Amino acid sequence: MSAFFIPSINLMGAGCLQDAINNIQSQGFKKGLIVCGKVLSKLGIVDNVQTQLFMKGIETVVFDGSQPNPTISNVNEGLAILESHDCNFIVSLGGGSAHDCAKGIALVATNGGCIKDYEGVNLSSKPQLPLIAINTTAGTASEMTLFCIITDESRHIKMAIVDKNTTPLISVNDPELMLGKPASLTAATGMDALTHAIEAYVSTNATPITDAVAIKAIALIQTNLRIVVKDGKNLEAREQMAYAQFMAGMPFNNASLGYVHAMAHQLGGFYNLPHGVCNAILLPHVQRFNASVCPERLHDIATAMGVDTTGMTPKQGADAAIKAIITLSADVHIPNGLRELGVKGEDLSILAENALKDACGLTNPRKADLDEIIEIFSAAM
Repeated sequence: MSAFFIPSINLMGAGCLQDAINNIQSQGFKKGLIVCGKVLSKLGIVDNVQTQLFMKGIETVVFDGSQPNPTISNVNEGLAILESHDCNFIVSLGGGSAHDCAKGIALVATNGGCIKDYEGVNLSSKPQLPLIAINTTAGTASEMTLFCIITDESRHIKMAIVDKNTTPLISVNDPELMLGKPASLTAATGMDALTHAIEAYVSTNATPITDAVAIKAIALIQTNLRIVVKDGKNLEAREQMAYAQFMAGMPFNNASLGYVHAMAHQLGGFYNLPHGVCNAILLPHVQRFNASVCPERLHDIATAMGVDTTGMTPKQGADAAIKAIITLSADVHIPNGLRELGVKGEDLSILAENALKDACGLTNPRKADLDEIIEIFSAAM
């Protein structure tokens, strides 16, 4: 038996922010907490959303303390503001960090305790506070998933909270909010989306539904990511990337992921590194490890990435897919290896130990032991 989780309402396309504001009003919400980072707050985007909500008779307070890798402390700070202002819904505004932080706040608001209590799979008993997730990047798909990634500062790890109760009520992908984002952020989030689609396609929990959207997402990213990295104001390519990252979220939300994410979470938690960049560097190395058990699947991925696979054996197709991933990473200026990010060889053992405990690795098509995970990390250095 398989289930398929997605928000009840998903708004897409240029100008859909206004539809989102109207939808929030129609839900009858009266006072909300806006969760974001300080950068968006300074850009005036938060003020714009707050003003539009106020014009519909909806009061809001802002928590702009969500960090790029949100922490338990961030969740606790946001929760304190929510409770002191008696808010009955939450708006997350930003990329994956803001959405994950908001999910953490919303889940604890209704279930009690600390967000750490919900590390694992479906450990909450009640739906979270209603969450409207307004996306400003094209990558994480956190605006529509049941995944919530929070850094535990004391353990220096990223906790994977996989819980149907963290699914937002409404997801919003308005490419007009994504225009002009820095090329480096665009590249990192785009490669994050590619990783979602590829890991979901080779996942042991893949279904015909997840396969269909994963392959389409890969094709859209291959066609559009280079364009938006080069020209951040290209609205058409931004919109296509918004669709691509959403479509990549659909399969990973339901088929889960693999060792790329299990390993990248450790790098983010240990060194506070950008998640999308870590994924991009690890992706070809993990798929090289996987190739012996799912070459046909990687052959399909090569085709979706624009490779002429006519006459290729499954192994040749798998090799071509890995080469295409490396080429795309280089074209959008992803660093060559983990050493460039400050990762140290002496830390690989503990990183690998923690990666094997991450829930995302459970659906990787080939099982690895500690030494094999260390080898993959080493190859990515």
